[in-house]
Amino acid sequence: MKMFRLCMLFFLIILGASFAGCGGGGAELKSHTTTTTLGQELMDLKAAYEKGVITKKEYESAKEKLLDRE
Repeated sequence: MKMFRLCMLFFLIILGASFAGCGGGGAELKSHTTTTTLGQELMDLKAAYEKGVITKKEYESAKEKLLDRE
């Protein structure tokens, strides 16, 4: 009888542990769309150039692409 109780206790612990991770069904995926104006993109590009993150050649090329896109 003692062995039966131990087996049942062990079984219940294992069963409980296996279901512990199953309750995550409430997660929601949200998609965010941000729109940046051409002016903001140009200002960000210029700031990157002024900080030395990109070269003058990269700045001019990216600026041209932005202006052609519009």
